[in-house]
Amino acid sequence: MAIQVENIGEFLKSNNIKPSYQRIKIYEYLMGTTEHPTVDAIYRALLPSIPTLSKTTVYNTLNLFVDHQIALLITIEENETRYDADTSTHGHFKCDVCGGVLDFRTDLSVLEIDQLEGCQIKEQHIYFRGTCRTCLGKNS
Repeated sequence: MAIQVENIGEFLKSNNIKPSYQRIKIYEYLMGTTEHPTVDAIYRALLPSIPTLSKTTVYNTLNLFVDHQIALLITIEENETRYDADTSTHGHFKCDVCGGVLDFRTDLSVLEIDQLEGCQIKEQHIYFRGTCRTCLGKNS
């Protein structure tokens, strides 16, 4: 699900990020999509409106967002890094056919993780891979 922020510039400031035009546009794009885009996808989408944009700027900006915990880094496959502005606890499903990534809500309270008692958990990721409903429907 796409998230909403009233004033992106103020949101970035409140998270100790200097709100440059490029940073605002990158976060606006990330916030407005449920596609879990890659650096390349964001770069290609924004280049027509920001001709001076570089892939390095997109990459560095996304890493800044991750460092400041206003975006998630999603690595379902080793060779593909995607980003998500929804930092709430949720899981991801990637379709092996179309490549789409879907969000799903999770209830971590029902997991039995007694083996981790006494550990400090810094990140949690739940990923599933398979074939989405749409692709399954096309094959039947």
